[in-house]
Amino acid sequence: MPTYVLVVYGTANGSTAEIAETIAEVLRKDGLTVEALPARSMPSAAAYDAVVVGGGLYAGRWHKDARRFVRHNREALAERPLWFFSSGPLDPSASERDIPPVPGVKKAMARLDAREHVTFGGRLEEGAKGWVARMILRSGKGGDFRDFERIEAWAARIGGELTS
Repeated sequence: MPTYVLVVYGTANGSTAEIAETIAEVLRKDGLTVEALPARSMPSAAAYDAVVVGGGLYAGRWHKDARRFVRHNREALAERPLWFFSSGPLDPSASERDIPPVPGVKKAMARLDAREHVTFGGRLEEGAKGWVARMILRSGKGGDFRDFERIEAWAARIGGELTS
């Protein structure tokens, strides 16, 4: 039974980090030892029994730190249970229907035999970094569209797989 799990994430304004921390918290309640770390810190996936990788979506791509982490750790990731998540739609669509992974994530899933991918809604609020984020906020499209019940349910399914 895998017991040491890494939840790693790429985020610009902290929304994806909060999703990752929620996933880690649920996995801990299932009795697993879990670390939630930013992908930019480039932890070694080889040190863990299972990995969950998440990235915020920006212009149809995963956050660059998440992409780099996957590239850097591709051999180790291919040898252990692996799940991907994305966050980003700034509307309720992610809670209303399954949103497939963006092309780069879909390609990585196939190469690494990832078990599953899910897209969660994102959050963009005043004070967000970046010119594009500020433009989105000015157009009135910000808000918090994360569904924490759905995030917790997904994490519980992962925990069930790892502890069964």
